[in-house]
Amino acid sequence: MIRKLQNGDINKVADLWLKTKLEAHNFIPEPYWTGNYEAVKKMLPQAEVYVYEENKIIQGFVGVQEEYIEGIFVSGKMQSHGIGKALLDYIKDKKGRLQLNVYQKNVRAMSFYQREGFTVQREQLDEFTGEKEYVMEWSS
Repeated sequence: MIRKLQNGDINKVADLWLKTKLEAHNFIPEPYWTGNYEAVKKMLPQAEVYVYEENKIIQGFVGVQEEYIEGIFVSGKMQSHGIGKALLDYIKDKKGRLQLNVYQKNVRAMSFYQREGFTVQREQLDEFTGEKEYVMEWSS
């Protein structure tokens, strides 16, 4: 079931954010992510966030700001089970156009977004990590 983030979800969602960031972006030093953990917890209640919950356990979430996807996060053991696609489809139903940034080294995410109809618009450097990333876009 997909539903809007509730205040009681914040710690679980922030923990999921950190765990998935560390796993998917092992090419970025861990202190970068752990150093942003508290800021993410503070930003979550102000963002448009939807969680995927199964048996009262949050298995994934998506954060979006207007037409920009901040990220789709799915717990490691539940990846490749359709949760990311379900979250993305949920957002696609609400928006006519979406944009996101994805690190070039995150090949799995790149493949996922391309499979879901996103196209690369341009390449840029993430000023915070120094990593190359693609700006990708989808429209209905």
